[in-house]
Amino acid sequence: MNSSAPSRAPSDAAAEAVKAYIRMNKASLAADGELLAMLLPERFDASEVRDLQRFVIERLTAENATLRAERDALLGARDRVVRLGEGVRRAVLDLVDARSFDEAIAVATSAAPAFGAERAALCIESEDGTAPTGTKGVRLIPPGTIAAILGSDGMLGVLSGGGELFLGPGGEACRSLAIFRMRIGRDTPAAIYVLGAAAEGGFETDDAAADLGFFARALERAIRAWLDLPKF
Repeated sequence: MNSSAPSRAPSDAAAEAVKAYIRMNKASLAADGELLAMLLPERFDASEVRDLQRFVIERLTAENATLRAERDALLGARDRVVRLGEGVRRAVLDLVDARSFDEAIAVATSAAPAFGAERAALCIESEDGTAPTGTKGVRLIPPGTIAAILGSDGMLGVLSGGGELFLGPGGEACRSLAIFRMRIGRDTPAAIYVLGAAAEGGFETDDAAADLGFFARALERAIRAWLDLPKF
């Protein structure tokens, strides 16, 4: 009985031949920079490859430096998160330890460095420009400002400008603002706790929002307690 080899497409046969040739000549082909540039253009540029060994070493060195930079950035971010959490815990304990309303407000307005910020303020909307408490450190802002920024029920806003309005003279240097709505009482003026940082994007991580939001909630409870207001 006659038999014949199965027919194969010329392209398949050529591919098998190339593979066989590569297997038999791996050492010499690995030193061929032009060939490597053809096979792996995303890693090798034929116009730049002269000494292949040196080229590969330099490429790996650059990639290693990039990986180290990414590692250091991640470690730095983790350290910032740890420092922020510790700062929030200390500030909350200081709120609990405050012996007067003024002292509780002072804790909040002086906590900026512990929160990775340069400035902090408690802002209250006022029709006539008079602070209801007369407390130093409370800033007044026009009615409707908070709703314009946070909407009707938003709790956190991050802005890149407007620091002078919320933080006073010098606040315009803050390129990142975190604004937390303060729900103090049903009949009290609308209020916010504001932090300002000179660096851009200083409050845009989830960890920062969670930790600083926790302090804002502790602050509103401390204010409510000192003003002898019912739970909200």
